[in-house]
Amino acid sequence: MIGWLSPPRSARLSLITGVVGVLAFTSLIFSPIAGAEPIRGAGSTFAAPIINKWSHDYEAFRTDGGDYTSPDWQVDYEPVGSLAGVMRLNQPDVDFAATDAPLLPEELNQRGWAQFPIVMGGITVVANLDGVGAGQLRLSAPVLADIYLGKITNWSDPAIKALNPGLSLPDATIEVLHRQDGSGSTLTFTTFLSSTSPEWKDKYGANTLIPWPRGRGERGTGGLAALAAATKNSIAYLEYGQVIRAGMPFVSLENSSGTFVRPGPESFRAGLAKAGWKPSAEASADRVKPAEANAYPMVVVTYAVLPKDRGPQRINRVLDLFRLAFKQGGDEAVALGYIPVSTELADQIDAYWVKNLSSVNN
Repeated sequence: MIGWLSPPRSARLSLITGVVGVLAFTSLIFSPIAGAEPIRGAGSTFAAPIINKWSHDYEAFRTDGGDYTSPDWQVDYEPVGSLAGVMRLNQPDVDFAATDAPLLPEELNQRGWAQFPIVMGGITVVANLDGVGAGQLRLSAPVLADIYLGKITNWSDPAIKALNPGLSLPDATIEVLHRQDGSGSTLTFTTFLSSTSPEWKDKYGANTLIPWPRGRGERGTGGLAALAAATKNSIAYLEYGQVIRAGMPFVSLENSSGTFVRPGPESFRAGLAKAGWKPSAEASADRVKPAEANAYPMVVVTYAVLPKDRGPQRINRVLDLFRLAFKQGGDEAVALGYIPVSTELADQIDAYWVKNLSSVNN
């Protein structure tokens, strides 16, 4: 089971400590491999846009401006969702999974896998309502939970109006949308609902895949975004960058301090300020609980998971991909709506690779 574990705070390292910049990694020395096969990964649709960009950068760096390329310089990443990506690690030809739902240390140890963070961001609620712009609609976790429970079914419900005095809302049925596949975005969203709704927590809880009480489902972030954009009076939850690129109207969410916060890089950084990762053989993740007044309440950390039995050549190719991403891909992550790992954390990840993955090409 995919789950969370909170290590002692003394053992944690802030995921966003320091200024994002050029890392202190040594020069990149790429690993050769016998047999021309691409790096194969699968998992998070949340992180798919930046992983795809980093993959193109990796191939371009390997070709060094030339016309010749090789399959082993390419990356084949399938955005099948966090749960399915982790399951695909049981296939011997898959080199890594990307998951927004980090695994517990005991599962990593049992399976012989390693795990480390690669990028961060936020999950955004969107509402497709005529005349309501980005950030104008305000919602809280209890109201969201009641919407998805089916207790609030109309946009003119008094509970919604109480949070939005002066905002013109339609007398229309709320079209509830959600992910159909196992998703780290669903885990983040249902964790938010469970944080303040005892009924939601008792009946459905927080997980990557749940039996939704109502609504229509769609597979993948892109699929859900397309459905939300095409469905008037709908509500859904999506990766922030996808929302911004599509020009979709996001919702301001109430955080644990009672402040309504718009999604964006600064509020994500505030929300991630106390997130942590234990850089040891038992890599694990905190359940992020933003407490600052300006903190966005639904933040995500995406992790790469690698089997240790793939052999040093295959493992080092994956590490080459992420080493280059950490060294040169921070600005691209920001441009796509993500938060890159800090220089300090990247150095800790590099040390973790050397210790736990027999990395010899750093």
